[in-house]
Amino acid sequence: MEHHPDIVELRERYERVTSTPRAQGIEALAVLAGLFLAASPWIVGFTAYNTLTVTCLIVGLAYTALMAGYGSAYERTHARAWAAAALGAWTIISPWVVSGSVAHGKNIVTCVIVGAVMFLLGLAAISMATMTSNGASMRRGRAGRAKG
Repeated sequence: MEHHPDIVELRERYERVTSTPRAQGIEALAVLAGLFLAASPWIVGFTAYNTLTVTCLIVGLAYTALMAGYGSAYERTHARAWAAAALGAWTIISPWVVSGSVAHGKNIVTCVIVGAVMFLLGLAAISMATMTSNGASMRRGRAGRAKG
């Protein structure tokens, strides 16, 4: 199965996609966003809210781990981009859903902005799965096949 022509072609396409500046930029920005979220309680100064501090630390490190290997092993990690987008969405709503009264100005602003960036980077990583090396979108199930 490993040497099936479709699998080989798919791996070659993934390799072409990950070597583009766009894919490398998405990976770099995603790693920076995850690291910023993990450190944001200390950078922005909301460590007094323990539940949100721990949430930001764990989600930031998880997001960084998910997206860090994205460019180097794209064929095995592009599916994890869905989880990264979900972590971005969680970050947006986390000030309101974690226990305690943590929904305050700088907490909300930080989580919403960083979460939105993480969500959009996750979506950008997902979109890379449908891109060819020349940047044109491919339709699922019809890539390289004649209609009929």
